[in-house]
Amino acid sequence: MLPTLALVGRPNVGKSTLFNRLTKSRNALVADFPGLTRDRHYGRARAGEREFLVVDTGGFEPVATSGILFEMAKQAKAAIAESDAVIFIVDAREGVTPQDHAIATLLRRQGRPVILAVNKSEGLGPERIAEFHELGLSEPLPISAAHGENVRDLVDIALDQCAPIEDDEPDADEGGRRIKVAVVGRPNVGKSTLVNALLGEERVIAFDEPGTTRDAIHLDFERADRRYTLIDTAGVRRRGKVSETVEKFSVIKTLQAIEDANVVILLLDALDGISEQDAHLAGHILEAGRALVVGINKWDAADDEQRASAKRELARKLAFLDFAEQHTISARERRGVDALLRGVDHAYTAATARLPTPRLTRTLQLAVERQQPPRAGMVRPKMRYAHQGGMNPPLVVVHGSALSRVPDSYRRYLEHFFRDTFQLRGTPLRIQFKTGVNPYADSTARR
Repeated sequence: MLPTLALVGRPNVGKSTLFNRLTKSRNALVADFPGLTRDRHYGRARAGEREFLVVDTGGFEPVATSGILFEMAKQAKAAIAESDAVIFIVDAREGVTPQDHAIATLLRRQGRPVILAVNKSEGLGPERIAEFHELGLSEPLPISAAHGENVRDLVDIALDQCAPIEDDEPDADEGGRRIKVAVVGRPNVGKSTLVNALLGEERVIAFDEPGTTRDAIHLDFERADRRYTLIDTAGVRRRGKVSETVEKFSVIKTLQAIEDANVVILLLDALDGISEQDAHLAGHILEAGRALVVGINKWDAADDEQRASAKRELARKLAFLDFAEQHTISARERRGVDALLRGVDHAYTAATARLPTPRLTRTLQLAVERQQPPRAGMVRPKMRYAHQGGMNPPLVVVHGSALSRVPDSYRRYLEHFFRDTFQLRGTPLRIQFKTGVNPYADSTARR
């Protein structure tokens, strides 16, 4: 399970700038996962070989008692509560403020590791940094979120402060590997009912009221000599529809469950149709590279018009999930559940498939014969051979020359070609290009 770092601080101290730099994408700021307000955003980040989740919060005014500032403070407190470590960002140019003291007092009470980042410190002397010692937290670390100065050191310190997260469910036992399956979706789409149907007993509360499940629950079961761990997650709500602070904590649990799973079941509602929140959640699953099965629940209760509408919306809003199997089910009546579980097996097999280098190279050559990569100016990229670089999701590494000029459209063509050839149904596939270095480049330049 990935560690979580929360970014907190007064308004306009550079939290969002740091968030953008850590996630390496401005898109992460507008990825409003359901259940989040505009003041609190989640992104996936990497520091070297270590991956983590980062939470951006709105400006923190802990003394506010009403209005938008009070709501923003509640969001920041929720982010602190669900994090493994907190990065407290202050402004070097403004110095220590009464709000900084109030935030520092609150952070000391929370019991989370706190790293004090003094932003906008470029060009300032050490005496300006030293005054932040009066906050009584960790050693102030001068950074520049805008220019990247000391940001990597900041992340390394924060991740080192996170307690190691033990995997509660071992991946394997005497009988073989246990497949972790996360069931995710909006509230009240029938996730807990589906889990009970898969287990064959009432193991989790299934109630016709959104928000019944508020944490990720791990449940073991066996079917046809295969071992599974089901992860029943809390529903990810539409933003602005969460009133209780405890329910806000469930969002990060859902995202972490996706990261922790081998296969994700994205459960949709045939009666309510496909929402933008479903698309946001599907985007996170794809970004995490998880094998996926789409289940359209309550199919028995839908009329012909609702069924046709669900299929149209699925094709329009979730077209980027064309690699995933889709199953119409009724979790309550346990119809289609066995086929859904077979889809999980197919997705897991595809995600962990071993792809032989000779066959990968032959497939690459065939793909290039059918459609060559487009020219980039006077140069046409040349692809020589391919090998597997990883699993879950499968990673195909293509070697050649001038591959940095291959457009995304051709990359997608190769992804589909490899997936179809190797029948990798149910898993995303990623292509990585590696351009060989010309050993004579330097000598040629000297002539």
